[in-house]
Amino acid sequence: MILYIAEKPSLGRAIADVLPKPLKKGDGFIRAANGDCVSWCVGHLLEQAEPDAYSPEYKSWKFEHLPIVPDTWKMKPKYKMRSQIAVLRGLVKEASQLVNAGDPDREGQLLVDEIIAHLGVRGAKLQNAQRLLISDLNPQAVKRALGQLRSNREFIPLSTSALARSRADWLYGMNMTRAYTIQGRKVGYQGVLSVGRVQTPVLGLVVRRDAEIADFISKPFYEVLAHLATDSQDQFSAKWQPSDACRPYMDEEGRVLSKGLAQNVVGRINGQNGTVEKVLAQDKKQNAPLPYSLSSLQIDAAKRFGMSAKSVLDTCQSLYEKHKLITYPRSDSRYLPVEQHSLAPSVIRAVLSGASELVTGCEEPNAKLKSKAWNDKKVDAHHAIVPTEKTANLTSLSPVEKQLYLQISRQYLMQFYPAYLYKETQVEVIIAGGQFKTKAKQEVALGWKQLLKQSKSAGNDKNSDSKNDDDEHLANIPALKKGQVLLCERGELLEKQTQAPKHFTDATLLGAMTGINRYVTNPEIRKILKDTDGLGTEATRAGIIELLFKRNYLTRQGKSILATEVGKGLVNSLPQSATTPDMTALWENNLDAISRKEAKYQNFMDPLVTSIHELITQAGSQLPTSLQGVKSPETGFKKRRYASKKPGTTSSSTKAKRAPVKRSSAAKKN
Repeated sequence: MILYIAEKPSLGRAIADVLPKPLKKGDGFIRAANGDCVSWCVGHLLEQAEPDAYSPEYKSWKFEHLPIVPDTWKMKPKYKMRSQIAVLRGLVKEASQLVNAGDPDREGQLLVDEIIAHLGVRGAKLQNAQRLLISDLNPQAVKRALGQLRSNREFIPLSTSALARSRADWLYGMNMTRAYTIQGRKVGYQGVLSVGRVQTPVLGLVVRRDAEIADFISKPFYEVLAHLATDSQDQFSAKWQPSDACRPYMDEEGRVLSKGLAQNVVGRINGQNGTVEKVLAQDKKQNAPLPYSLSSLQIDAAKRFGMSAKSVLDTCQSLYEKHKLITYPRSDSRYLPVEQHSLAPSVIRAVLSGASELVTGCEEPNAKLKSKAWNDKKVDAHHAIVPTEKTANLTSLSPVEKQLYLQISRQYLMQFYPAYLYKETQVEVIIAGGQFKTKAKQEVALGWKQLLKQSKSAGNDKNSDSKNDDDEHLANIPALKKGQVLLCERGELLEKQTQAPKHFTDATLLGAMTGINRYVTNPEIRKILKDTDGLGTEATRAGIIELLFKRNYLTRQGKSILATEVGKGLVNSLPQSATTPDMTALWENNLDAISRKEAKYQNFMDPLVTSIHELITQAGSQLPTSLQGVKSPETGFKKRRYASKKPGTTSSSTKAKRAPVKRSSAAKKN
């Protein structure tokens, strides 16, 4: 008997629906006509043991106990899940073949692996376990996935990475939270100070941005425009480029701060002839943007529709599980397997049958085109979020479901349009010894951008708070040639003010978490990080942001996200290494390396434990005086989680809250 262990009942039912009929539904499982069974986990069935499971004295929060580092990790069945564990125990004994059907990500891999380990599966049954990767719950997609089973052993590094991540969250969060809560009480702060490996650096980003804005002093700066004309009276403008001799009068951003200097330039160029120094015309093209990962979708949806990250994730889960209109949404990939290109005609047909409005006034998509999105080297357990072969009934969707389905579908359709073509012309003019530049862009062929033009004309982006590529101003420059003499009819002085950085929004905070490299302060760490290295995972980022709101560390003012007094007090009380992304970004990079078989479990955990020892020592050496006089918010958090002696987990996602298994074969091998 083959036993398929799914992550949740919805996935289990999708698998059972394509097995031989008739199906017999049992308590916690479904049996097919050929005897094969499908069961499920309902999320993590096991949870991390609390500190007092390692020693009764840890029930009391005392600084001398810290750091608490288990020698042997303990897991315990979740109380409400004991009956399902019993069901799985019986089915696992009966089965001759096990299939891990967790969600196609590292947490989904661990979730099933940990219950298999808990039930004591060993020998050939463990060695021969297989992996089923399903990213589309429609029957035809599930059938294809069943024909592409892989050895579960291939995914040991993925499971090990999730294991290391979960243990790191427990060790760091539990120890740091206890340490700073205890120290906080010494200065009169009575609440729980939740510190997390990911949540606290994210809070630190907001606190520092708020402080930068509060301390910002606006200064005037000056630009000069030359209004030029040709002999035939064609007119255009070019902007002055200050020379090195002007640097004493400029700020670090290259802006001229001296009004007198700018006025002098205006006076020198008025009515003077200029000479065209350079004309560079280039034919350029821009390929279609890749299909969405979860974070890129969340960022776009925040900009265009004002949706929070959590709202996007919840809506996508509904489109995936309930409506079966999109593929697995918790994906960090923006690429697709090459073999999936053969599905393009049927997917395009399904999209246009239900949402023909996407291509109104546009050319038809060409299913034969293959963009750079199809790349097997950049796809493993999961791929980009794309529409399925199921035709959507838009009237059955909620407004936000419809918005996101159309957004995902439009991004997919872009892959079947040619590149956007344009001509870019750069011009340099010398006037009275000064250099002036301008640039123009002339559209040649819209290509995939015609879908954005259509979207804009339909009013779908009315809530957008940023310009899109298609909003870019296209300057008009007459035909020019090098050496041509022009007349500067007049110079114009532009007085502007330096602007403070903007408060974070859902979109920009997600963008910061996704490309954290820009915010890492240590140049040595920055060198080894990729542009796409981030804080948290696709599945956890939305939850991390929401958790900070729930704990009253963050608040909203319109679209802006600001830190509360408690959030500021906590960040200002912690060592810099706990509030900047450097350490966490490096850990995330190492976890990713474990999943790619480029690093080992112990090589990640040993330095982490050393760091925690150092951080606890540092916490004990000073009091969090920034929290003096700060009132603890009434969130209910203390009563629900910490008064019940469960301080261990500070990660934000549902999956990440549940802890990993005992030292598994995955960890031992890596």
